[in-house]
Amino acid sequence: MKKLLVIGAGRSTSSLIQYLLFNAEIENWFITVADQSKELAMEAINSHTKAKAIAFDVNNEEERKRLIDENDIIISMLPAHMHISVAKDCVKYKKHMVTASYVSNEMKALNKEAEAAGIIIMNEIGVDPGIDHLSAMRVIDEIKDSGAELHAFETFTGGLVAPESDNNPWNYKFTWNPRNVVLAGQGTAKFIQEGQYKYIPYHKLFRRTEVMEIDGYGKFEGYANRDSLSYLKIYDLEGIPTMYRGTLRRPGYCRAWDVFVQLGATDDSYIMDGSEEMTHRQFINSFLAYNQTDSVELKFKHYLNIPQDEPELFNKFEWLGIFEHTKIGLKNATPAQILQHILEKKWKLDKEDKDMIVMWHRFRFKLNGEDKEIHSSMVVKGDDQKYTAMAKTVGLPVAIATKMILNGTISTPGVHIPISKEIYTPILNELENYGINFIEKEVDPSFY
Repeated sequence: MKKLLVIGAGRSTSSLIQYLLFNAEIENWFITVADQSKELAMEAINSHTKAKAIAFDVNNEEERKRLIDENDIIISMLPAHMHISVAKDCVKYKKHMVTASYVSNEMKALNKEAEAAGIIIMNEIGVDPGIDHLSAMRVIDEIKDSGAELHAFETFTGGLVAPESDNNPWNYKFTWNPRNVVLAGQGTAKFIQEGQYKYIPYHKLFRRTEVMEIDGYGKFEGYANRDSLSYLKIYDLEGIPTMYRGTLRRPGYCRAWDVFVQLGATDDSYIMDGSEEMTHRQFINSFLAYNQTDSVELKFKHYLNIPQDEPELFNKFEWLGIFEHTKIGLKNATPAQILQHILEKKWKLDKEDKDMIVMWHRFRFKLNGEDKEIHSSMVVKGDDQKYTAMAKTVGLPVAIATKMILNGTISTPGVHIPISKEIYTPILNELENYGINFIEKEVDPSFY
């Protein structure tokens, strides 16, 4: 019997644990779900005979080492910065490890030790990163195998609200970590376009967007991710003229979000004095010039160049309640924390709401002297508040990769991300059974 340890039973693990429990009898597995909250872990296993739930603190070194030593494979669903201590123990006790998080430099440094131990440490096997790698590499390899020359690869992913639950003027609700949304894009975006290196500073990021359309779901807009250039080497595309990675939102979101950026409301570097007693209105006014006669609303419009003939834009902010005399109640808070607090009241998913993950790739290439273009898109909707689209697209690839490692389908030891054919083909094929599939179509490149 193979023993599996899942560390973490948070929101992203529902589909992962469901898959493992479903396969436990067939594959002869026993699953231990460990979380700080034993109640959360017990809820996750739902009294399954092939599983147990335990309370666990990953910082308890003795307990962590004992648990890792007792199991055959470790699935770490912890916050990214906590993976490395688990990974080092996995190397020591020669246990495989799977995680959805970005591979860190510390994790990469364990490659030789992992190879020597004969274990696999699989990283970046969630949705983004994860499904983006699997789906992109499948098409990239097909294009290369055809003898074509790839000229451009652009890819965008977004965690959004499903159309049937989209009922606010921002066309957006929090479907994942709200803090990550508020702090998104800080730094400088780097990519390459038509052979030219391009850089977008944070204060311009949300005004430099791309527009794309997905059949049946309408238009989306994308802003650049922080670093597209590192993927040139990852995808073996060094020398390609265009490489661009971005994040998807509905049209109009980025123009409005840029207002908060220009205001300074997304800054997380200092604490605002008196934040606990401050109101929403005072928070916004604190970034605006002093004027004894003009209202906060008028100063807001003037400072941020919001024209009178753009009522839809201003309505987004009124709807959020940022001009209301509502007390914030957060002590020693940064602007970003206060903004998040305000947004969470309005962007929270209602009980019956469903989320949606959208991924879109564009490939431009030349085949036999002719310009070609392929668009590949994936849209996944959540079932409910437990089995969300985010939980499906993060958890299922993790679960399938775990099964493949235990069954020997993935067998090369070392620290990996899922970019090889032996990994992406079977995982993408199985994901289709769960409604996670890509629709590819060839388009006329002269239209774009």
